Amino acid sequence: MAQWLSGTVTANHHWHANLFSIKVQTPPFNFIAGQFVRLAIDTPDGRVQRAYSLVNSPGSSEAEFLVSTVADGLLSPLLQQLKMGDKLDVSQPASGFFILDEVPDGDNLWLISSGTGIGPYLSMLGTHTLWQRFKHIVLVHTVRTIADLAYRDYIQHWQHQYPNQLHYQPVVTREAMAGALDKRLPQLIQTGELQRSCKQALNERSQVMLCGNPQMITDTKDLLQSMGLKKNLRRDPGNITVEQYWK
Repeated sequence: MAQWLSGTVTANHHWHANLFSIKVQTPPFNFIAGQFVRLAIDTPDGRVQRAYSLVNSPGSSEAEFLVSTVADGLLSPLLQQLKMGDKLDVSQPASGFFILDEVPDGDNLWLISSGTGIGPYLSMLGTHTLWQRFKHIVLVHTVRTIADLAYRDYIQHWQHQYPNQLHYQPVVTREAMAGALDKRLPQLIQTGELQRSCKQALNERSQVMLCGNPQMITDTKDLLQSMGLKKNLRRDPGNITVEQYWK
């Protein structure tokens, strides 16, 4: 049964009207980059809770979460309204197997996300393990609008720190943006446009992580499997590691 830490909100940054990042100060706790916890608020109708990936890396002094507001959601609208000093409970222990320890070695690592699915990758980018294991890392973030491209300053920092190792590829489907691609991920992969833009192969020697919209994951996974890549399982290691829950 989950235990709960009492947390205090230290910041609530709104990227736009329906996307925000919330930071929470809690007693220190251990987790592996890529894992998630549950956030909870007590309301007059009872406790409301939901799982969110940690954006911060292990060892950070605050827990951070990237949240998309769901208009009829039970929790996200409440989280969006929280201010500095407000209370928020965080579950323990952290959970999930969407971590680098579960990913086999490969010539390159593709971190493919949509929307808030970029969260666990940001946590991984702040660890030494990622940079030590893979010679080439491709971070793909597909969104509808430019304003959805959260944490670009963080990503730019890692690009400067690892200029020959990290390639960041935004995909914006509903607005024009210099340097961004503008089609659905499966189409970009099938035509080779994504690979050419990132200057990296996507084949049986690649490792691919998928996180975000369930339809994106299903469509991209099916296409990659048709290209000869296979799903990565503990009992049968492969190329495609998938986040199993939708946040």
